[in-house]
Amino acid sequence: MESSRCKAFLASVENGSFSKAAEALNYTPSGVSQLVNAFEADIGFPLLIRDKKGVRPTNDGLRILAAVREFLMQEEYIFQLASEIKGLITGEITIGTYSSIATHLLPGLIKQFQTNFPDITIHIMEGIREEITRWLDNREIDIAFLSYKAPMEYKWISLYDDPMIAVLPPDHPLANQKAYPLEKCQEENFIMPGLGRDVDIIEMLQCNGLTPTIAFSTLENFTALAMIEQGLGMSIMNELITKNWKADIVYLPVDPLQVVSLGIAVHSLQKISPAAKRFVNYCISAFV
Repeated sequence: MESSRCKAFLASVENGSFSKAAEALNYTPSGVSQLVNAFEADIGFPLLIRDKKGVRPTNDGLRILAAVREFLMQEEYIFQLASEIKGLITGEITIGTYSSIATHLLPGLIKQFQTNFPDITIHIMEGIREEITRWLDNREIDIAFLSYKAPMEYKWISLYDDPMIAVLPPDHPLANQKAYPLEKCQEENFIMPGLGRDVDIIEMLQCNGLTPTIAFSTLENFTALAMIEQGLGMSIMNELITKNWKADIVYLPVDPLQVVSLGIAVHSLQKISPAAKRFVNYCISAFV
């Protein structure tokens, strides 16, 4: 199986047209089309639906998409391993993570890592948990930075525990207290990030038998913080999210103490690329 044909198919799916795939691969559109046609001939069935709007995968194309990504990742693994044997540390790493980790945690780690490994390129994809796990399942990313949630289907490496805190408007009746009683959130206008599906908050509430009234839901935590500043409600979130947020808001630890375990998820430490393994090991050493 020729990797160029796999790359053409994958780029066409990801970009939605042969012309955009050609731009990404530095080919001509006809060249991409010919490679995909040849790949379909190799496989023995159509992989793409072609129409005036562009291209999209057939059902059979969708079924083999993850396997194609895995094949190309293994090819990249071989190239990186060969470079390592020759004394060259090169490669690419794609990381999927929450926006809070991408904003507050990864920049410092990446800066120090690339001081030692300047020829390793790192790409970051930000999303909510459902998106990140889907990217990992589909082999669109090498490493996931996220919070622990049982059952954990991947190899999990815990980095640190991030405390959950109550986020209140400045005129809140409990703003001057040392801690926020967790059960009080049931009496509040609660603002839920993650499109109302923030798994860390939902799990915390369920474990404590709490059912607050969800007044608003937002995609981003930063939107929730802005709404809290305007007195539209309160929320509970992990502390990392609130770092460097300059706003007229009160942050209190919750009582009883609640934490979120943040770490790295991969399919297998043995199968990830040498570059990705180096980054994982660097992150582990940074938190020891």
